[in-house]
Amino acid sequence: MEQIKAYLDQIATISNKDWGFFTSKLQRRVIPKKVVFLKLHDIENHISFIESGVVRLFIPKENPEKEITFGFSFKDQFVSAYDSFLTQQPSAYQLQALTETTLLSITYEDLQDVYKNTQIGNLIGRLTAERLFLLKSKREQNLLNLTAEERYMKLFKERPELLMVIPLKYISSYIGVTAQALSRIRKRL
Repeated sequence: MEQIKAYLDQIATISNKDWGFFTSKLQRRVIPKKVVFLKLHDIENHISFIESGVVRLFIPKENPEKEITFGFSFKDQFVSAYDSFLTQQPSAYQLQALTETTLLSITYEDLQDVYKNTQIGNLIGRLTAERLFLLKSKREQNLLNLTAEERYMKLFKERPELLMVIPLKYISSYIGVTAQALSRIRKRL
């Protein structure tokens, strides 16, 4: 709980009453390594804060080699199939724990309750949504403006621990190249 408190304290000051109400709605979930915890076409009912671990966001394909990894979330970040969460419609992608992952999760219904019953709820919701949007926008701009080699270098400059945790096949998909092309990029560096 201390990690999420520190994260939210960066956004706004939360009264003890509001904090108590919010934390009463959180549920700790431990997801084993490699488990897909939101499947394609399921409706996302949680927004979660990662206490520990790494989560992959991906579009599954019949041939697992053709899966498209389009995002990773790490310790001290929020994760959700956020479009499905907001609309309460089926998800077009999946969430998978790449390592054992501990989440603090709140359900859609409980978050609505937090919005209604706390002074700070709407502000936290808006600012969290803005941060998720900025991450998505940054990713899209990188795909449009940077070469695959530049995307690879930027990814590991920002997150050097990735090489230890994330299989290269997911990294190659994330930066938009084949595994063979990633191998050539890595040899050049």
